[in-house]
Parts: sequence; C-alpha cells; structure tokens
Amino acid sequence: MTSTHAFWLAGRQVTGEDSFDVTSPWDGRLVGSVSVPSEAQVEEAVAAAYAVRDEFAATPAHVRAAALDHVSKRLAERTEEIAQLISAENGKPIKWARGEVGRAVSVFRFAAEEARRFNGGEAQRLDTDAGGQGRLGLTRRFPKGVVLGIAPFNFPLNLCAHKVAPAIAAGAPIILKPAPATPLSGLILGDLLAETELPAGSWSILPVPNDRMPALVQDERLPVISFTGSDKVGYAIMDSVPRKHCTLELGGNGAAVVLGDYASDADLDWAATRIATFSNYQGGQSCISVQRVIADASVYDRLLPRIVAAVEAQATGDPSDPKTDVGPLVSEDAAKRVESWVDEAVAAGATLLTGGERDGATYAPTVLADVPADVTIACEEVFGPVLTVRKVDGEEEAFAAVNDSKFGLQAGVFTHDLQVAFRAHRILEVGGVVIGDVPSYRADQMPYGGAKQSGVGREGVRYAMEDYTYERVLVLTGLAL
Repeated sequence: MTSTHAFWLAGRQVTGEDSFDVTSPWDGRLVGSVSVPSEAQVEEAVAAAYAVRDEFAATPAHVRAAALDHVSKRLAERTEEIAQLISAENGKPIKWARGEVGRAVSVFRFAAEEARRFNGGEAQRLDTDAGGQGRLGLTRRFPKGVVLGIAPFNFPLNLCAHKVAPAIAAGAPIILKPAPATPLSGLILGDLLAETELPAGSWSILPVPNDRMPALVQDERLPVISFTGSDKVGYAIMDSVPRKHCTLELGGNGAAVVLGDYASDADLDWAATRIATFSNYQGGQSCISVQRVIADASVYDRLLPRIVAAVEAQATGDPSDPKTDVGPLVSEDAAKRVESWVDEAVAAGATLLTGGERDGATYAPTVLADVPADVTIACEEVFGPVLTVRKVDGEEEAFAAVNDSKFGLQAGVFTHDLQVAFRAHRILEVGGVVIGDVPSYRADQMPYGGAKQSGVGREGVRYAMEDYTYERVLVLTGLAL
C-alpha cells in the first residue's frame, strides 16, 4: 500500500483533504499518492511567505549559503534513490535521471557560491559634476518580493532546483508549484530544505492543480513569477498579470546546422551520433532537443544515412534498465499527439526514413525528410523523439533556415571555422549558440533563455538572482572624497 505524500507549507509537512495518484507512464503502476492543498492552506503559505519577506531578505548570506550547501550535499548522498523516483514518475531512462540529479547537485552548489558573493554593492563617484561634490552612490540589489515558481514535468527535479535555489540565494521567499504529472521529485526538495535553518515561511512546495492556478498567479503578494513550460500557457500568464515581473522559459524547435567544412568521416560520425542522441534523450521532451537538422548539400548525402543508423541504434524500452536510451513520453496522450503530427507530415509529402510507430506512451525514434514548411511539425515544438532533416546550399541559407521560426532558444552549428562561429553568434536569433555540438548543451550556471517566442528573461543561477532582485541606490552626502 502506497502512502500519501504530504506537501510542504511554510517549512512544515502537512496534508489536505484531497489527493491524486501519480502513475508510471511506462507501465501504469502507482508511484505515489500526493495530498492536495486546500484553498485555505494555499492562503496560509502565501501569507507566511509575504510576512517573512523582509526578514528573509535580511538573513545573513552565510545562513542562506549553508542551507544551499546542505541541499546540494544531501542530493548527492541520495542520488540513486532520487533518480529512481524521477524515472518512475517521469518515465525518464535511469541513466538520464541520474544525470539530472547530478545537475541539481550543481545548481544548489552554484547557488551557495553566489549567495556568498552576490550583492556586494557597487560604489559610484557622483562628484563628476559640481552638483555632486561630496556625494557617493552605493548600489545594492534587493529582492522584488515573493517568487511563484512554476515547474514542468520534463526535468522534475532540476527545473524545480532552478526556481528554488536562486530565490533562496537572493533572499526571496518562494512558493514552488511542481508539475501535476511529476510532483514527487519536487516534494523531495522539501525533505532536504526542512533539515536547514531557513526561516519558516521562506519556502513552500504546493502541488496545486492547474485549474486553481489563476488565482495564485494573480495574487498581488507574489510580484515575481518564474514559469517554465509551453509558450501558450506562459504568455497567457504574462497577459493576465501585466504589472508583475515574469520570467518565462518557453518552447523551442532546436536546430543543428552541419556546414560544408564539417566533412571528414570522423566529423560526420560525431555529428550524427550527437544529433541522434539529443533528438531522443528525455524522449525528445526537452526544449533544446534537436528537432531540425539543416545540412549543407555538400555533406547531406553522407550525413543522412549516418543519422538514420544512429537513431535506429537508440535503445528503447524499460526506463529502469541502464541500457535504455529512450523511454516513454510522459503520457499516452502526449505520444498520440506526436503520432498525429508525424502522420500529418507524411500525408503532406514528408518522407519517413525510420520510426513512426507508437506503442502506448512510447513513440519510436523517428526521422523525417522532405517535410513541407507549413505542417505542424515544421512550425511547432514537437516535444517528442522526432527529427526532421533539410538540405541547404551554404551558410547563408542555413542560418536563414534557423531563423525561419517563431522560436529562438538555442542552436548548434557544426563547423571548424572560427569566423563562421562568430557570424553564427551575430546572425542567429536565439538565446544560445553552441559550436561543434547540438543545441541541447546547457551548463546550469550559464545564462539560459530564448529570443522571440521562446521566452523572456534568463535562468542560470546568477542570472535568475538578478531577475528576482532590483537595484536600489544609496546616496551618501557630505563626504570628503
């Protein structure tokens, strides 16, 4: 019998009157039952966070850093247990789940380091004009207020970490809302935070149902919203609260460009392997997975069979098996949506080179060529293990193809030419350009976010801390400078 998991309200574990079940997308087994906070309990959490905001902002850096270091250490100690939980509730292959825990360990470690050095203050001379004689400006950053963090299902631990760790490091109380499909990984952070000396009310983890979120989003006591998810939901949130500060990390349809100078057998083998791996890792359920391959005509005919072979070599199956590369999608409905998009493309003239089959929530790794520009899979984020391949003539056409999208999260460019690398950085309308690799590379300390409809603001620990805070200047008068 699986017990009901409590949620975390102002630092203490409580239960509500209702609950919901979390099941494995692989085999449908019950992973856990999660208690749902009542409206009164949500109000209590918000009120507690709002009441503690000044106290928490004034908490010494060493206290916040010590708490973050503790969480990092405990995550590392419990890696295998937590990875098994991620794999069970998300369907993520265990090898990728272990990697996700490792990344969360780093996120909390980075946050501890930033807590110790962030907001040291910057002095500015003001006597550069006569009216400023004897005056000195001192600029520091202070939290904007309580953060409402809304996390997605695809990285159920690490993307919760990217909400919680920067907020604590900056001294901003946070209310975390994990995804309904994968709440257990987020709730486990509460186990570790409860072992620290952070003030009561500085954090809560509330598995609030999606249909009850509008009232929480619009609560004026929560002036900062950090959301990761679909562009449709993200922009609906922003439109509903135009006076709030919103950080939105939204979708993408990541492109990998393979240029003509990347032409040796070793080059093409590397590109094909990386493309195949990162079009299918997490079941393709990553905002920066490879969805589009844009290959120069001079290498296309040699690259394409390598990609197909590398995709077909991806091992699908039980996510608990360490040999599995590709597990199920988060639900059968998600797999059916991917199936319908592929079927639409094939009916419109696309060539199916491999894959294209669904078994429950599992969709086979798939490669499409000759995809018409107006079909859904060419325009939207597939969020599944599907790859499209396109032939172009030269760098200019390749870069134009990358930019021919409403999204702009990250792009990968396979080239050895340093001049091309700098041109790509200047021309490509994306938040990040990765040279010599796929767009799926992310270091958790770097600025991460997109252009166009891929979002607003940046994640990455220090960059999120800046997003959660604002500059306040102190002018000192009558000084002998």
